[in-house]
Amino acid sequence: MGIQVTDLHLLRDQLLLRRHKLQTVTAHSHAGVREPGRAETANLLLLLEQVDKALERVEAGSYGICEICQGELEAQRLLADPLARVCLDCLRPEEARALERDLELAARIQNGLLPRQDLHAGDWRVSYHYDPAGMVSGDYCDVIPHGRDLYFMLGDVSGKGVAASILMSNLHATFRALISSGLPLEQLVERANRIFCESTLPTQYATLICGKASVAGKVEVSNSGHLAPLHVSARGISPIESSTVPVGLFHDQTFVSTTVQFSPGDSLVLYTDGVTEALSPDGSEYGAQRLAQLIGNCASQTSRELVQKCIDDLLEFRASTQKLDDQTLMVLRFDPMQH
Repeated sequence: MGIQVTDLHLLRDQLLLRRHKLQTVTAHSHAGVREPGRAETANLLLLLEQVDKALERVEAGSYGICEICQGELEAQRLLADPLARVCLDCLRPEEARALERDLELAARIQNGLLPRQDLHAGDWRVSYHYDPAGMVSGDYCDVIPHGRDLYFMLGDVSGKGVAASILMSNLHATFRALISSGLPLEQLVERANRIFCESTLPTQYATLICGKASVAGKVEVSNSGHLAPLHVSARGISPIESSTVPVGLFHDQTFVSTTVQFSPGDSLVLYTDGVTEALSPDGSEYGAQRLAQLIGNCASQTSRELVQKCIDDLLEFRASTQKLDDQTLMVLRFDPMQH
């Protein structure tokens, strides 16, 4: 099969949960709790039948096999839609068009969640590059001015495609709702982690950088299993190494933060592994060392210029090689003299 055993167990649990919810709704309808229309009742019964058939395929060992060509269904598609029975290649033309329209709509919605490009907030200038590998992305990127502080988040949700993009939207909404509470950064991440754990499946998680930049140049960073952000200053490049486990793994996980004082002209660079793990035509990786060297040579650039230099170099390195993962890079520059 195209999915791993752990994914199969996860999908079976998801199907059982859906079956329980459908049975509960149906029971309430029959008990007169509310009076459903005939179309609604028929739809509930049809969904219940589809879930039961999917569970039968799990038990028979045929789950995840296309009913037309007998090939494997796409693993990420099954995680997003456990009732899928036909692979993408075997969809009828009208089904393929409907799926494409759904993906286009999801991409537009996700694009609308991104922060404004080249944001000026107090003494900080923020620019970023966000490039999904497909129509939607599992990378998380947000910048939120709040009072005299600037919050910034960059992360990478496990998996790819629609399922990962849904979790990205979940993180976006969670942090947008929590930041106004004024919680200290560590407690903010802990609260977001608990909410994320309660709304995701057992194998889903996200690496995450959550930070707060003040008007005085003080930057506090909480790193949950993500690649270390780079502090770029006149003295060189220093990774901010402190890190805990990704969010979404443990409900009661505690998180730590590191505080760094920035001087005028300093920058902070955050990126996802889609940047450093990009491949050249000969199969070599772009790598963190090449990225750091390029950033060091462009340390005096504005946030937008630095982002563009990095992306131009990455595109030159990749040449015609297909992009295999979402690529996100963010630069925050402390410019108290630029208003």
